[in-house]
Amino acid sequence: MWTLALWVFPLLCKCSLAALPAKPENISCILYFNKNMTCTWSPEEETSGTNYTVRLTYSFGKSICTAYTTKASCSFFPPCVLPPDYCSVQVEAQNGDGKAKSDITYWDLDHIVKTEPPIILSVNPISNQMFQIRWRPREKLRVYHLMCMLRFRTVNSTHWTEVHFEDHGLVYKNYNLVYNLMGLQAFTEYVIALRFRVNESRFWSHWSKEETGVTTEEVPHVLDLWRVLGPTDENGVRKVLLLWKKARGAPVLERTLGYNIQYFAENSTSLTEISNVTNQQYELLLTGQSYRVSVTSFNSRGKSQEAVLRIPAVDEDTIQCVRNVEAHLAEPLLVLTWQSAIPEVDTWVVEWLPETVPSEFSGPSWEAVSRVTHWTVERDKLKPLVCYNISVYPVLGQQVGEPRTIQVYAREDAPSEGPKTWAENIGLKTATIIWEEIPKSERNGFINNYTIFYQAEGGEIFSKTVDTRVLQYGLESLTRRTSYTVWVEAKTGAGGKSGNIINFRTLSISILEIICLSSLVGGGLLLLSIFTVTFALKKPNRLTRLCCPDVPNPAESSLATWIGDNFKEKSSPKEPENSGNTEGRVLKPCSVPADLVDKLMVNFETFLEIVSTEEARKGQESILGGEENEYVTSPSRPDCPPGKSFKEAPVLTEAAVPGEAYNQCLGTTEETYTDFNEQLLSSGHSPEREPLCEERAPNPYLKNSVTTREFLIPEHTKREI
Repeated sequence: MWTLALWVFPLLCKCSLAALPAKPENISCILYFNKNMTCTWSPEEETSGTNYTVRLTYSFGKSICTAYTTKASCSFFPPCVLPPDYCSVQVEAQNGDGKAKSDITYWDLDHIVKTEPPIILSVNPISNQMFQIRWRPREKLRVYHLMCMLRFRTVNSTHWTEVHFEDHGLVYKNYNLVYNLMGLQAFTEYVIALRFRVNESRFWSHWSKEETGVTTEEVPHVLDLWRVLGPTDENGVRKVLLLWKKARGAPVLERTLGYNIQYFAENSTSLTEISNVTNQQYELLLTGQSYRVSVTSFNSRGKSQEAVLRIPAVDEDTIQCVRNVEAHLAEPLLVLTWQSAIPEVDTWVVEWLPETVPSEFSGPSWEAVSRVTHWTVERDKLKPLVCYNISVYPVLGQQVGEPRTIQVYAREDAPSEGPKTWAENIGLKTATIIWEEIPKSERNGFINNYTIFYQAEGGEIFSKTVDTRVLQYGLESLTRRTSYTVWVEAKTGAGGKSGNIINFRTLSISILEIICLSSLVGGGLLLLSIFTVTFALKKPNRLTRLCCPDVPNPAESSLATWIGDNFKEKSSPKEPENSGNTEGRVLKPCSVPADLVDKLMVNFETFLEIVSTEEARKGQESILGGEENEYVTSPSRPDCPPGKSFKEAPVLTEAAVPGEAYNQCLGTTEETYTDFNEQLLSSGHSPEREPLCEERAPNPYLKNSVTTREFLIPEHTKREI
């Protein structure tokens, strides 16, 4: 049982793993005239171990031809395939696992015949607009209806023009067929190629070898004429540059031997003619009047028609009808469009010139356009990264109107250099960034915008984009006393370029804050001054005592109050009757008692203690005095006994006041002295002099500040003493 299972299992696996060949499909056959018929099918990939058997029935099914191959194609040769005939083809694929047959396909040999490329024998110009082309097929054709296709183009063009025609009849060996190609341009070189097929066949032959021919010459075509007007000089003369060239559509190989120029002023009958000009431009010197200029070309066949242009007067108004001029790029072309405000204008002149050209007379490029309001030029014909001024002029008859000009770049790139940048008006939290425009020679395109980048030290980068018309930008919300880095980037349609990097530091305090602080301090001082003045006006004595304290004058001492009111009353001199007249007063001598000096000796120690107590009470430090101090000293000063400190008795002083303060009768001296002595005795003091202490230092306060005067003692009194 197990032995039988081992024998059956491999057989079952073999049946399950068997792979039949793919069925041949999409059979296609081509009959190469007088050569073979080749058939192909799919799959076209070669499969290992797969063989194909191709069965062909011909002679309208009467004969069978079999071919074997390992590829997905097979060829049958005459006499199996000779038109006219009706054949069938079937393909069978076989490998080790089995067979697969295709469907039977049927073929009419006249419908699948393909010929070799024809031979162009000659291309002969019959006139300035026609070629006679002689050609023949390579095969030996018999009574066939041929369908032919001829294509041609000018030498400098890539556009082919195709012409279809038929040929009938018998074709024998070395028999040439002829075709006349018309509608050509005079004196133009053309490239020609030809192919054909049998009328009922669906397969064209390959193109023949290309041949060239040139049409005959004719009278030159009318020229396109243009002008460039210069300014009028001080003599009223202006320069006019005439430009001309072949009109669009003129023969490429048109020969011109020379040009003739004629011009005249419109208000004059004088005609000026310039002949045999060989260049395509000429410079005229004309006055400010209007002129008419004509240019003709000539060759061996004759002279062309006149190209006429009107030169307007200097102060003449011209037509204005060009509007909405726009330019855009459409690879590989630059397209210019505009609109016309006057429908009658159907001719335009487009003029383009690089902006870097120093003068309009440096040969601008121009082209006339008719019956359309657009113009195209290949971008490769324009300089890259260069700005062009393109102007559109309306032409109505012979009059030229006002142009409309735009600027265009054929190709753009990032600027060669960035804008030059600096900072101004740096404040606490603001700064103004200013930059210059990039020179046009370095822009390489239109500047679309500027982007300002700024970054605080160690912070995040911020940016702001502005329009091209803005050349400065104010940064706000900055941090005070912080360093910033700023740069500006200029961008075109193709990229951007950054300029120089600048650094600045915001202020720690603003001018406004300084002004406010100064105003506050000044205002405070002003208020203090006003308060002080007001206080001084209200309480002048207090302010005076604060600023200028009273200094006691010993001349005005209250000594009388210390000793007794009786002494004060007696010692007070009487008011002189003529107190107002003190000038020239003379001290009159009078008799003085002999003991006057002894009577004046008082206890100076007690006097100094009273003065010191009084001065300490008043709290004054100095006494102002402007007069020279004079002292009266005792004639005899006994030394201080041992063991006692020296106490210098102060001298009784009197201020040097006017005569009314000193004018008193010496006759009252004894009375005054008697009262004074009695008061001293009653107070317990001896009228005798006490020894003065030599160790007691004088009071500098009284010595330096008290204005004193010396008592005048008559000579006879001194003798008595």
